Amino acid sequence: MPILTTNHLTRQFGEFKAVNDLSISVNQGEIFGLLGPNGAGKTTAIKMIITLLPPTHGTASIGGLDIIRNPSEVRRLIGYVPQILSADGTLTGRENLLVFSKLYDIPRREREKRINESLEFMGLNDASGKLVKNYSGGMIRRLEIAQSMLHRPKVLFLDEPTIGLDPVGRKIVWDHIEKLRSDYGTTIFITTHYMEEADKLCTHVGIMNQGKLAAIGVPAELKASLEKENATLEDVFTHYSCGTLESGESYRETSMTRRTAGRLA
Repeated sequence: MPILTTNHLTRQFGEFKAVNDLSISVNQGEIFGLLGPNGAGKTTAIKMIITLLPPTHGTASIGGLDIIRNPSEVRRLIGYVPQILSADGTLTGRENLLVFSKLYDIPRREREKRINESLEFMGLNDASGKLVKNYSGGMIRRLEIAQSMLHRPKVLFLDEPTIGLDPVGRKIVWDHIEKLRSDYGTTIFITTHYMEEADKLCTHVGIMNQGKLAAIGVPAELKASLEKENATLEDVFTHYSCGTLESGESYRETSMTRRTAGRLA
């Protein structure tokens, strides 16, 4: 049963359509990957779905709630981990979770239990009293996911969740993302440039190119559609994005992305 749908979702900036007529459906409990070259419109699409950016045309719904008519209710159903750092390095891991528990209006009597459960689930118990500035990149990402899960959202949005991490850190984050789905039934919506990550984690993927949805389906089916022996998801990505691998980011966006990756590394 779909928990997230977009219907002809479109966002224009002047004459430029950053997202053009996006219609997708994500079932409850799925891990859905939205792929595409830089500048394809992935982050803009997420910002509209999570009510941070109003669409020019079309709409979307989460849990049956319309993002335009019911934005406050939609926000209670979602968690969001952006590319940029959302954890405070001058606080401990536990203190960061306490701040977020207050932001999410979690009742005082439940805060300690939720925080302890989140630390345990993300494997951060032993580091909970340490300043986050001394965490590794993988630990920071796990803490940020723990922050976003405190209010038990139905859908968790992860924008480049393993950016800047080494292979070991990426594997640990992958394992915890899979546990969120299996243990809590959380629906997860991710963007990533790692095709191996998308192939391993995602039940369905959509590929965007120049603001439009170029392909959508199960990774195995998309690979089979190329009629190429031993086709990979990278081959699928290159085919449907027309080989458009050149970054479409502005200088400011590129600088932010690289700075984030550097700090996480």
